[in-house]
Amino acid sequence: MAIGTIFKRSLKWRIQNPITIIMSILQPMLWLLFYTKAAEMTMKEKIGGSYIEFILPGILVLVIFSSSGSSGISNYITRKNGSFYRILISPIKRSDIILGHLFETISVSFLEISILTAISAFFSIYINSGIKGMAVVVFLLFLTTFLTAEISYFLSLCLPNEDVFFTVINTLVLPIFFISTALFPLKSMTGIFRKIVLLNPFTHMIESIRNILLNDYICWEEVIFTGGIFLVLCGIVFLITLSKLKKAKKV
Repeated sequence: MAIGTIFKRSLKWRIQNPITIIMSILQPMLWLLFYTKAAEMTMKEKIGGSYIEFILPGILVLVIFSSSGSSGISNYITRKNGSFYRILISPIKRSDIILGHLFETISVSFLEISILTAISAFFSIYINSGIKGMAVVVFLLFLTTFLTAEISYFLSLCLPNEDVFFTVINTLVLPIFFISTALFPLKSMTGIFRKIVLLNPFTHMIESIRNILLNDYICWEEVIFTGGIFLVLCGIVFLITLSKLKKAKKV
């Protein structure tokens, strides 16, 4: 199967470069272990509970950002060794090329999320809404990874080299992360900044996951709203990426 072939190619690169997995999870882990300890005394009164529990959804999204960003590098590697262009002249569908790449990123992201979740268990962080809540969180994280991996792959098709790619990724990730509710509660924000934060789709994703983690019930209206936004964005970015890949030169 074509998707499986592309998946294996991308995964082989990742296995040969395990530092990408280590670095993708290292920074979020440091945030979880050290930033939370430094900020917990200040934030505890604002959030009315454990700051580690509060910040975990944002850290999970940060893991996905990091993993998706590093996955874009594999596209530059395949260009340099020529395998990218050999794939283009093969009968493999362009959509299969994208999906194979995305599923590899999703697999690695969930591996990293599992590691971080296991570490968070030492801080007595659990999903209060049970198995059903866990399934919904997995679904939401899947959508998040799918979207960010699409964006990463699209940028790798558009930008000339790894240096420019990393510059653009870092320029995008940091504002998206900080202009959200990853680190601070929405109720503490006011005015134009609050409106900007609410325009960030990742704010709604983080809030949806957080509410499932912290509450013993699931707000289905919130989940459907967030899931709907990300499904639409996933579809739009996929079509744009597919169009860009179809225009790629077969050299």
